[in-house]
Amino acid sequence: MTTTLRHRTRSAPERMPLALPPRPLLPPAPPRVRRRAGGLRRRRNLSYLCSSFSRMVTAAYSYLGSSALDGGLTLQTSGGPAAHPRFFTGFLTVPGAAATGLLAVAEVARTRYFRPLPPASLDPVVTAGGDRLRFESFSGCCGVHARLDVLPAGLDGDIVGHGTTNVDVDLPLRRALSRVGAGEAMHLAVGPDELAVTTFDGRLVERRVPLPTRWLRGFAEAQVLTARFDARAELGVTEARALFHRLPADRSVLWAVAAGRSLRLTSRPVPGAVCLPGAGRLAALKPFLRYATGLRVYGPAVTAGSAPVASAWELSMPQQRLSLTLSPEPYRGFPGEGTVLESLTSDEVADDADLVSALLTGDPAIDVDTLATASGLDAARVRDALTQLGTAGRVGYDLAEAGYFHRALPYTADAAERMSPRLTGARALISAGAVSVGAEVSRVVSGGQTYHVRDAAQSCTCPWWARHRGGRGPCKHLLAVRMARSGKTATTIADTEAAA
Repeated sequence: MTTTLRHRTRSAPERMPLALPPRPLLPPAPPRVRRRAGGLRRRRNLSYLCSSFSRMVTAAYSYLGSSALDGGLTLQTSGGPAAHPRFFTGFLTVPGAAATGLLAVAEVARTRYFRPLPPASLDPVVTAGGDRLRFESFSGCCGVHARLDVLPAGLDGDIVGHGTTNVDVDLPLRRALSRVGAGEAMHLAVGPDELAVTTFDGRLVERRVPLPTRWLRGFAEAQVLTARFDARAELGVTEARALFHRLPADRSVLWAVAAGRSLRLTSRPVPGAVCLPGAGRLAALKPFLRYATGLRVYGPAVTAGSAPVASAWELSMPQQRLSLTLSPEPYRGFPGEGTVLESLTSDEVADDADLVSALLTGDPAIDVDTLATASGLDAARVRDALTQLGTAGRVGYDLAEAGYFHRALPYTADAAERMSPRLTGARALISAGAVSVGAEVSRVVSGGQTYHVRDAAQSCTCPWWARHRGGRGPCKHLLAVRMARSGKTATTIADTEAAA
């Protein structure tokens, strides 16, 4: 029996589906959240977002205002290096601290610390100059001056010009700033007509608004007062937090005395103490404590019998400084302090101010000695000229740098004169021939009454002096006598008696 073996071709094996384990029942997946890039990638992303807002579709000539011929020629331009050149465009290196500081400046602007009323002005003044940005405001009662200085280390961009603008910080911008944290990115563009803030929530543009007249007078008084301050104490951030934690919220006048590495609060002044008039007015500084590295306190020299005086409280970090300057008492605003009046009584101060104004540049600090050399004036006349310019808000004082800085605000001597009602009243008394100068006692006729001014005691018999005792500057009668003695038109008491 023969067995035949046949060759059988094997076909490719069929692929069988793999047996999968039963699929477990899972809850629905949460919606996917796109994670934001961090660090440099985040800034690049925001840079692209910012650039997309400024893409030009059509070419057109545009102007920020109209040209005018009103005593001088003012021409509006279009074109040049940019359509509308900005003072600064760039990022903030510590955006969380900058947002917190800007919110503090806006919070002061909307607060009345004496007789609280609905929110007042919300319009910080923004100044770009040299290598830094400054944001400033006054409270609604003008008793608190706030300033945020963003220093060169806090800016990642270029300041291409010097200028000042006054913008509104409305509710949408405050909400956007409150959401900026330490890991966020924040882009600023500051121009003569607007402030643009860009975050990942979008771009917000705040337009220029009118500057309150009281703020101009407040700028002048604050500048003169703070120029007389010295640093009295410096605390680390731990001690600063402990101090703010135990501060009362009332309006009482306290005095802070250095005690070791901290400050001790007392109810009486002693040499070396710093006045704290209404500790509740420092509340706007508290959110900035989480970024600050220290607290510095400034004030004038005081004695055991001193009346309440102004003081300044400054939280600092390497990139920024946030400071609050408090008026001598909670019910007193800076515009009525009268400290600028003594510097404005001479005839030459207005001419000196015009000369010094022409020499001011966009440098971050004003050097008095340099101005004195350039102008040919002595240092005292330069300081008086800066005070005159300060009546229009053009000059401020930086305590940390111990020097003046320039705000690019318009100035005219007539406007500066109108900012000082007592000075205007004194000139009117001189023009009316109401001042009779005596050897020790002078007479001033005002409002049908005759007031006696004693030069040696710097006193007057008018109700103003009786109320304030010189604590808020000289009265108009005392100013008129000083102006008369310096060469203004006046009669002597002997002449008056001879004519009678």
